[in-house]
Amino acid sequence: MKGSCLCGEVTYEVDRLDTPIGHCSCKTCRKAHSAAFNTAAGVKHENFRWLKGEHLLKAYESSPGKLRYFCSNCGSQLIAQLEGQDSVILRVATLDDAPPQVPEHHIFKSHEVRWLEYGSHIVGYAEWQSDRN
Repeated sequence: MKGSCLCGEVTYEVDRLDTPIGHCSCKTCRKAHSAAFNTAAGVKHENFRWLKGEHLLKAYESSPGKLRYFCSNCGSQLIAQLEGQDSVILRVATLDDAPPQVPEHHIFKSHEVRWLEYGSHIVGYAEWQSDRN
């Protein structure tokens, strides 16, 4: 599976996801991703490789021993790395190809934002509606 940042200047490839996909609603993930939650999976180093743009990566230590790597051009966070671990934490939403599995768990549900709503009561549109702000 291949993946990339928003601007396409950093690309990577993974052979497989080595852990189940999971959502995280902790405050750090919400802030780092500017989203209600983050979706991630572990990929062992031998199953992950940068294809281009690795020189554009910048790292931010969001908590002791955890580095989050993002494109210095567009700001997309692509992976995180925990000190001493044999895998990276892949940001699944940056995959260009759909993974063969679906999320299996959701952590830090106690940190979930109250405004996150899904369901039939939310109006859905197939594409962007230009008359909406």
